[in-house]
Amino acid sequence: MRSFFRNTDDRIIAFVGGLFSLLNVVFILTENFWGLIIPFALALVAFIVLSLDKAVLFLVLATPVSVFYYNEDMHIGFSIPTEPILFGITLLFLVKVLYMGNFDPKVVTHPLSLAILFNLMWMIMTTFTSEMPFVSVKYVVARIWFLSVFFFLMSQIFRSRKKINHFFWLFMISLSIAVLYTLYMHYQFDFTRQAGTWVMFPFFKEHTVYGAVLAMYVPIAFVFAFLYKHNLNLRVLGFVFFCLLSVAVIFSFTRAAWVSLVISFVAMLLIVLRVRKEVLLSMGVVVVLFLVYSRNDLINMFEQNEQVSSDNLTEHVESISNISSDVSNLERINRWKSALRMFKERPVFGFGPGTYMFQYASYQKPSEKTIISTNAGDLGNAHSEYIGPLAESGILGMLSVLAIVVITILTGIRVYYKLEDEKLKLIALAALMGLITYWSHGFLNNFLDMDKAACPVWGFSALLVVLDRYYIKKPDNPNSED
Repeated sequence: MRSFFRNTDDRIIAFVGGLFSLLNVVFILTENFWGLIIPFALALVAFIVLSLDKAVLFLVLATPVSVFYYNEDMHIGFSIPTEPILFGITLLFLVKVLYMGNFDPKVVTHPLSLAILFNLMWMIMTTFTSEMPFVSVKYVVARIWFLSVFFFLMSQIFRSRKKINHFFWLFMISLSIAVLYTLYMHYQFDFTRQAGTWVMFPFFKEHTVYGAVLAMYVPIAFVFAFLYKHNLNLRVLGFVFFCLLSVAVIFSFTRAAWVSLVISFVAMLLIVLRVRKEVLLSMGVVVVLFLVYSRNDLINMFEQNEQVSSDNLTEHVESISNISSDVSNLERINRWKSALRMFKERPVFGFGPGTYMFQYASYQKPSEKTIISTNAGDLGNAHSEYIGPLAESGILGMLSVLAIVVITILTGIRVYYKLEDEKLKLIALAALMGLITYWSHGFLNNFLDMDKAACPVWGFSALLVVLDRYYIKKPDNPNSED
C-alpha cells in the first residue's frame, strides 16, 4: 500500500506551487481569464500524483454532486469535476501498473475480479466487430476508467480499515447534499410525480438513476444507524441519513428502486437468519415452478391492471404490474423486445458496446410502440443490465454480467459468515445489500455507464473482494485501523 502511493520529493511541490502562482499572474495581466483553468489543472495533476489515495477519496466525495456539461460545438459531454479527475487518475494508475509490472495478485486473481475482467475483455473484443466502432470505443474507455479507479484502486485503499468507513461516509454526505437540493426543488412543485422526474437535475440526469443510487445507500445508512456499534453521534448521524434517504427514495417515484429495496431487505433477513442453502434452493425452485405454471394467469392479471403512474403513492405502487396501459412499463417492454430481436440477428458478438440506443429503432414493431416511442429510436438504452449486453455483446456479454452478479452475492455471503470482526461483518452485509438493490434494479434499468452508479457498484464490489482476501480469519491484520 505505502509503495503504491509513495510521496514525491518536496522540491517538486515547491516547483509546482511556484509555476501555479506564475501562470496565474501572467494570465491575469494579459486578461486571458480562461487561461486560469490551466493552473488549476496543473494543481489537480499535482494532487493526483502526490496523494493518489486522497485524490480517489475526493472523487468519491465529488461524484454525487458532479454536474453534466455538454459542448454543442464539439459534441462532447462529461461530468464536472469527476470525469477529468477520473481520466487523470486512470492514466497515472495504468502508467504505474505498467512501470511496476504487476498489481496486487490477491485482488486480480479473485473470482469476482476475473469475472469483471472477462466482461471487460469481451466488451473490447466486440468493439472490433461493432456496428459503430467509435461509439463502442468511447463506451469501453469509460468502463475502463470506472473499473481502474472505483474497483482496482479502491481495492488498495480498502486495505486500510479506516478508509473503508471514509468511503461510505464521504459518498453518503455528498449524496445527502444532492438530496436536500432535490427535496427543496420538489417542494416548490408540491412533490408531484411529474416534477419528480427532473428536480434532481443538474446533479442527476433524471429520477431513475437518482432512485437507483439512493436505494444502494439506504441499506448502508440502515446498518450505520441501527446495527453498527460506533459512538452515539455517528449513530444519530446514520439515523438522520437513513430517514433522509428513505424519504428521498419515496419521492423519487422510482418504482424499480422501491422493489429493489424490498428484495434487498428480504435477502438480508435470509442471510442474517442463516437460512440453509438447500432451503433457499428449494424455495427458488418452488417460485420458478409457480411462475411457469401460473404464467398465463399472471399475465392476464397484469393486463387487467389499468392503474397508471400517479402522484398518489399507493396508486403508483399498484401501477408496477400494469402492462396494459402504463406507458413507462409498455415502453420498457418495447425496448426489451427490440433488444431480443437484435440478439437474434447477431447472437455471438452483438451490435457493439453502447450501440443499442442508436440501433434499436428499426427493430421496433408498430404494434408495440407507445406514445413516447420514436421512429428514430433515440430515447435511450435497453433499460436492463442483462438484456442490453445481450443485444450489444451477444450471449457471452449477458452471461458475463450474470457471472458477476452470482459471484458477487456468493462472495458477500461467504465474507459475512466467515468474518470474525463484528463491525466488518456489518460493513460486508451493508455492501452486499447495496449491491443486491442495484442488480435487482438492473432487471429494469442500466446505469453503469454513469459515474454516480459506477462508483458505489464497483466500490462495494472491491470491498467484498478485499474483505475476502485480507480480512477473513485475520482480525489482527497489520493494515487494519480502527
